[in-house]
Amino acid sequence: MSPLSGSPTAAPTAPGRLPLIGHAHQLARRPLDFMDSLRRQGRVVRILLGPTPAYVVTDPAVTRTVLVTDVDAFAKGGKIIDALRVFFGDGLATIADGDLHMKHRRLIQPMFNRAHIATRGDVMIDHVRTATAAWTPGGARDTYADMNDLTLSTFLVALFGSGLPTHVQAEFTGLMPAIMRGTIRQTILPGWVTRLPLPANRAHAHRVARLRALIDQAIDHHRAQLSASGPADAEAPAACPAHQSAEEAPGGGLFSTLLTADDPVTGPLSHQQLQDEAITLLTGAIETTGTTLAWTLYEISRNPDIEKRLHAELEAACGDRPLTQQDLTSLPYMRRVLKEAMRMYGPAWLVTRTTTRPVTLDGHPIPKGADVVYSPYIHQHDPEVYGDPGIFDPDRWEPERAKGVGRSSFLAFGDGRRKCIGEEFAWTELLIILATVLQSWRLNLASAPPRPQAIVTVKPDNLSMTPHPRAA
Repeated sequence: MSPLSGSPTAAPTAPGRLPLIGHAHQLARRPLDFMDSLRRQGRVVRILLGPTPAYVVTDPAVTRTVLVTDVDAFAKGGKIIDALRVFFGDGLATIADGDLHMKHRRLIQPMFNRAHIATRGDVMIDHVRTATAAWTPGGARDTYADMNDLTLSTFLVALFGSGLPTHVQAEFTGLMPAIMRGTIRQTILPGWVTRLPLPANRAHAHRVARLRALIDQAIDHHRAQLSASGPADAEAPAACPAHQSAEEAPGGGLFSTLLTADDPVTGPLSHQQLQDEAITLLTGAIETTGTTLAWTLYEISRNPDIEKRLHAELEAACGDRPLTQQDLTSLPYMRRVLKEAMRMYGPAWLVTRTTTRPVTLDGHPIPKGADVVYSPYIHQHDPEVYGDPGIFDPDRWEPERAKGVGRSSFLAFGDGRRKCIGEEFAWTELLIILATVLQSWRLNLASAPPRPQAIVTVKPDNLSMTPHPRAA
């Protein structure tokens, strides 16, 4: 597990700790700068969250040891996972390693295969086109909020079908930022503080309870749709509209895969498990996809040459007609633009694992039960891997140039057996929303340039843009 020879030596401790809170004040005040500074301290660096030590991995090769090579020694866990589990429950992102995780992954996997996602592509495109057509030309808009609202509503259409009560979407969008802030607070503060009956802790618990009530309403709505559509006839011709699957029917959705999933040993998912998976899926949709799109639109607005290339690619793929699902494979440059936004801005900036036994990592002893931390954001700004990492350069993802980037130097979707199961869907939704917006609008920056702000994702602190209709 260690690439170094000789006796293990204690990992260096980061400078700047304070009594009682350790390095929590630095993580709260300047998290990205603090994490980036640790690269100069070593490949594995010890920090303190209150009195509890955690070990930060700053080198991609060592992170690969944690995620792939010796994965059994580093279980999904740690303070951030414990905090996320408060409202995710035992969804796929937070459930412990082992048979139950593999069961859930096996049941969910069919929902995210390429052919299955394609059944919802044109429905998603129609939804995005309708939503963005309501924008007022020349009026400044909160682009970060717009992209989060749009990714959530688009994902809801794909997941639960059409006709979902509007208040469910609206409340979910309003709840999530506050829940995420509460989660980060629980991560960086000592555990005894988060267990006190403080107003902030009670408010966090109330928001989580309300979130679960909304998810129940969405699941009940989808069950009603499935019941109304009636059972499909397995003997009917595949092209017969009267016998489409629930996912292919106009009002259907991908979530029917989970409602009808049945494990041969443990049976179908329980109500609690359906809740947990729905929250996990929806949170991933709003936090990561929306943030990536907001940063992408900002970078396009300040790079006219990139914008011209994107418009030319869209026109070559679609001509004068609207985008369709089949066009997505004809947008390789757009995909590179989105990937570069993921590299520069996250999505996740802090991920934790917990050691299952005493280990030696990169020559440093780490006890059982310790938190091991890595930062995709920091790995994706490593100057030894990415030349000029602060420059937005989509061409760094051209096939020949990208050969020099190791797998653990780009971790937008994770790595190893816990890699994001929804990667294919995320790419589909990202391309659909960006392409549909660019076909109709040009967006100009209307605020000061945004600064990265680390919450769960790396979000813009303030991003206002003005849409202008794009001339034919």
